[in-house]
Amino acid sequence: MSPPHPPNRRREIPWWLLAIALLGILTFWQIVADEGMRTIFNALSAGIVTTLWVTGVAFILASLLGLIVAMARTSRFRVAREVATFYVEIVRGVPLLVVLFYVAFVGAPAMVDGANWLLAPFIEQGWLPKVTVRNFDFTWRAIVALTVCYSAFLAEIFRAGIESVDRGQHEAAWALGLSRWHTFRFITFPQAFRTILPPYGNDFVSMIKDSALVSALGVQDITQLGKVYSSSTFKFFETYNIVAFLYLTMTISLSLLVRLAERRLKRQDHDR
Repeated sequence: MSPPHPPNRRREIPWWLLAIALLGILTFWQIVADEGMRTIFNALSAGIVTTLWVTGVAFILASLLGLIVAMARTSRFRVAREVATFYVEIVRGVPLLVVLFYVAFVGAPAMVDGANWLLAPFIEQGWLPKVTVRNFDFTWRAIVALTVCYSAFLAEIFRAGIESVDRGQHEAAWALGLSRWHTFRFITFPQAFRTILPPYGNDFVSMIKDSALVSALGVQDITQLGKVYSSSTFKFFETYNIVAFLYLTMTISLSLLVRLAERRLKRQDHDR
């Protein structure tokens, strides 16, 4: 007797996705139909750009820094491995909110003092103005904090992807005369990318949610605008419903795109 055929997942529509879509449609209809909800939505919509800007810039910088740290962690030099591991373990062990406050109120003044010390000859000659803490915008302090935190997590994702590539392929590439950089660029990273993509995309989604913490510094993102509006109108239920709706729209859309990209990569591997 032949075993039953597995269900065709391509034709299945997840019930959870249908429920979320229905909830989103109902919320959107309420925003369109209700003047009060439209007013709240318009008040919060300016924060969408700030949220996406902070998340996008911080994630790009965190990816670059994380890749450098990951390469150091897989380096043949012990000093590089130890320093990179020290960085990852320290940063991953501190809550994001603590890092945010530390960068904003400790790191920023220290960086300003360092910049003034380095530029002292030019400042004394009057060629450059003295840098003050006010020149370091709170938005950029938030970006630096998110970069530091997420670079440690992304470094571990990159490291796992790099180490998933068989060591024999590296040795074969070196035997053919490829440099370590060309080996990484043409052999290691393209294969590691397939392993990296799902957690990498999930971290981007997580950063969108964690970017709400920048409201603690007064950055005018969705959460901060919602906090200000609700405290002035006392419409907490309506305001935070729209705040949640905006975040869910961004995060679920991106999660579905990541899953779609992952399926396409698996399909390409299967076709090969």
